Amino acid sequence: MGYGTLLSQGADVDFMIHGVFSYQLFGQTLWITTTHVCALIVMLIIIGFCIAANRMLKYATEVPGGFQNVVELLVEKLDGMVSGVMGKQAVRFRNYVGTLFFFIFLSNISGLFGLRPPTADYGVTFALALMTFTLIRFNELKYQKLSGVLKGLCDPWPIWAPINIIGNLAVPISLSLRLFANILSGTAIMALIYTLLGKIALIWPAALHVYFDIFSGAIQTYVFCMLTMTYIADACGDGEP
Repeated sequence: MGYGTLLSQGADVDFMIHGVFSYQLFGQTLWITTTHVCALIVMLIIIGFCIAANRMLKYATEVPGGFQNVVELLVEKLDGMVSGVMGKQAVRFRNYVGTLFFFIFLSNISGLFGLRPPTADYGVTFALALMTFTLIRFNELKYQKLSGVLKGLCDPWPIWAPINIIGNLAVPISLSLRLFANILSGTAIMALIYTLLGKIALIWPAALHVYFDIFSGAIQTYVFCMLTMTYIADACGDGEP
């Protein structure tokens, strides 16, 4: 594994999957890869933005301007999106959905800045989907109780229970694969274009970046968050927040 390069790649094509450094854990060699580094950068950007927004709130004015206007607009739009889907449950999950939205969107567009999108790694998207899956199952037990969950699995007949169980277990897989496949395909296509065209690919691939990184990235962010809100709201039912 020369120079810490992970996974098999073509002779000249660089998909930006590299090992940064390795360490030993329980006798196994584990790698910190470009995915971990890029995910950390995205997290630091979000944390920095939140710290700046928090400091701004201490000196907020009645007539917003500049950065305050941007923050209020983002919060208002996100609150409107969550409230429109989750109703009275929105107050409990808007922070989670908002964090999910910003992390996925910034990860998706990070390719514009020469980074490898963390969401092009299945380990990242599956972890995000597992968090949503955990919230779904937790709220099912909280609001529907065990008896309601078992009744739902046997609806409309008990013979449907195995199919309903498989359907429930498929949620994190479908959520993670949808996001992963779309972002990875865009990353792979752009890597092939830059490799095959070389110095010719200077300006015109920007149009492809607009589609793969911004347009497709925004759509996949919205789809993931919308499905997350729908699944959780369905699990909560008519329960009081």
